[in-house]
Amino acid sequence: MEHLPVEVIGNILSHVGSARDVVIASATCKKWREAWCNHLHTLSFNSSDWPIYHELTPCRLEILITQTIFQTRALQCLTIFMDDVDEFSAAPVIAWLMYTRDSLRQLRYNVRTTSNFNIIEKCGRQKLEVLALAHTSITGVEPSYQKFPCLRSLSLCYVSISALDLSLLLAACPKLENLTIVNPEIAMSDSQASMELSSSSVKNFYVESFGLDKFILEADSLENLHLKDCTFEVFEIIGKGSLKVLKIDDVSVIHLDIGENTENLEIVDVCNFTIMWPKFYHMISKASNLSKLRLWGVVFDDEDEVVDLETISVCFPRLAQLSLSYDLRDGVLHYGLQGPSLLVNVVVLELGWTAINDLFSVWVAGLLERCPNLKRLVIHGVVSEVKTHEECLIFAKFTETILQLGRKYMNVKIEFEYE
Repeated sequence: MEHLPVEVIGNILSHVGSARDVVIASATCKKWREAWCNHLHTLSFNSSDWPIYHELTPCRLEILITQTIFQTRALQCLTIFMDDVDEFSAAPVIAWLMYTRDSLRQLRYNVRTTSNFNIIEKCGRQKLEVLALAHTSITGVEPSYQKFPCLRSLSLCYVSISALDLSLLLAACPKLENLTIVNPEIAMSDSQASMELSSSSVKNFYVESFGLDKFILEADSLENLHLKDCTFEVFEIIGKGSLKVLKIDDVSVIHLDIGENTENLEIVDVCNFTIMWPKFYHMISKASNLSKLRLWGVVFDDEDEVVDLETISVCFPRLAQLSLSYDLRDGVLHYGLQGPSLLVNVVVLELGWTAINDLFSVWVAGLLERCPNLKRLVIHGVVSEVKTHEECLIFAKFTETILQLGRKYMNVKIEFEYE
């Protein structure tokens, strides 16, 4: 160990992560202390790393963090995550940001302060590649001089910002690829809660706990869109058809438009969502490269609607994984299994129920016949603690049917996941 260059030791210390553990390790000897001061590039203060953080007063914590940061000279990645700690004063926080602004490339900042300040002005912008902000506010964005020429990832969680400032902030990040917005507090300039954002570089967009009347995103390079726990009347994507992954989880939206050009879609994952199947299918019908389709816990707007397997097999010839879980009814079940076409490339099939009935066994058997090259079948179900005699009989009959299918399809691995 004594022959290791100080640069290598600095790299080792940087991979330790927790600031407390780094300080302890740096006390090994003079050489390690030198590596800590001159070659440490990653430092993390996280309230979950050390229980003592919760016992210290905010003032003592401010001093501890300040002393630790000010002993370094080349920090590139700084994490200050004190979500469970009382508010800090703005002055020391500004001092941390100003001290590291010339070298910092990644900043993850989650600190509540007693008085708000414009963090965009204080953090270093020229080299910053990753910026994750939480429980703070952003005001007065000036893209003419507050540019982030290298920023590739931006995360805003529980951040207060106006619609105009958010739009200007995106305009100030010409190389931005990853954008995350979680439960923001958006200030609107008009009575209608609508927002329009534009970015020619964003590839991945994740939105959680967000609600607006109208949301429009113009993103020519967007490849991955994930909406979770959101409420919109209108959600629209304007782009050039680069979208590859569409995930919708527990979202309420009246009008969803991801554009006409969906040829590049590879994954569609929809969970806990009310859909009009003809309209939704039309939206994704051109995705001939689709390899994974998941419709889980979906509710059909029309009771007579059902997922048409014949249409799926014809329009999505490369489909390799199919996951379906929705209420089964006698009339629509027969319609859904009609047609001669096979799902020849499907190798993984996931099927689920919330309330099991006799139709489920028929449905499983019918789908197995449509997947001649299936390798893995996963059955998801909800088993209540208290069951009536009738429910027990249905479950026993279902178990018997699955055993028979297992003997018939010896090459298929059958798995069960019950809640």
